[in-house]
Amino acid sequence: MKYKIILASSILAVIFLIAALINRKADTSAMSDPLDPVEGKKAVLVELFTSEGCSSCPPADRLLSELDQSQTIAGAEVIALSQHVDYWNRLGWTDPFSSPAFSQRQSLYSRVFDNDSIYTPQMVVDGRIEFVGSNAARAHSAIAQAARASKATVNLSASPSQASAAAIKIHIENLPAVTEGDRAEVILAITESGLQSNVTRGENSGRRLAHTAVTRSMEVVGSVEKGKPFDREATAQIEKGWNRDHLRAVVFVQERESRRVLGAAAIRLDGKP
Repeated sequence: MKYKIILASSILAVIFLIAALINRKADTSAMSDPLDPVEGKKAVLVELFTSEGCSSCPPADRLLSELDQSQTIAGAEVIALSQHVDYWNRLGWTDPFSSPAFSQRQSLYSRVFDNDSIYTPQMVVDGRIEFVGSNAARAHSAIAQAARASKATVNLSASPSQASAAAIKIHIENLPAVTEGDRAEVILAITESGLQSNVTRGENSGRRLAHTAVTRSMEVVGSVEKGKPFDREATAQIEKGWNRDHLRAVVFVQERESRRVLGAAAIRLDGKP
């Protein structure tokens, strides 16, 4: 009889222990739900203002290339835009990829960031954070931070088109709240990678420079209205000499005044996935 009582007590103890473990597991699971990682990655727009006439720029060009090709920052899909400014051209070397439009775009950022002057290399992440473009630690931190923000859903598809043009179908929805008094513009850029230059004058004289995601063109193609999806087919001109195998279309939504980027996506124009 004594052994039966001990056995019964042992069985009851095991049952209570199992029940306690189950309850503890349920409680722990409930507590950990908010920390579960979000599936997929969020697009983060990384702009680099650079110049072949600037001796400090090649390290930043290499960093942008690494960010674009490695895609190793957790939760982020880096979408790169290398924009070559033209104000270095007067110092001995005319950058073949430079444009006054990119200098003007950088000036708009300077106003928002309240900078006393513009400089190269400058990196801007999602239109919100700026820093010296060769600072890898700052870049990784800023991109990871931007990937945690709410983003619009931007879907792109490229339609069959002529060699001199690319037709891009754009669908945007789930737009985050736009700053009061501002408006969200949809911008289409064409970028080309695999570009190189032999610099013969200026600060980088004698160097062979390589570039990734060089912005060939950029234009506003519309604006997104609050609570409404955006659907449009935009046509981008492809100039002679651009290598279509290395071209991408980049579409992003940006507030006109604050310069805050609300969503982005990119698609290759060579027909490959």
